[in-house]
Amino acid sequence: MKPLIIGGIALAALGVFVALIGPSYRSQQSMMRVGGIEVSAQSQRVIPPWVGWAAVVGGVVLAGAGMRNQRVAVHGTDRRM
Repeated sequence: MKPLIIGGIALAALGVFVALIGPSYRSQQSMMRVGGIEVSAQSQRVIPPWVGWAAVVGGVVLAGAGMRNQRVAVHGTDRRM
């Protein structure tokens, strides 16, 4: 398999995971700092599902481009006689 096809499949699989599971990450933000004392806040954020679906579309396009390049290389584009 070509790297373009493998990358497209991997990106699409990651996109499906993000879209369906909705993984989250932690974000820490410093609110105030006075001398040696710092006040910070942590928040849990979820990756929006549209990011996953965009990755699925991008992965399908990438894999399709890899398959198209593979097909052109096999059949050839030069039709001279």
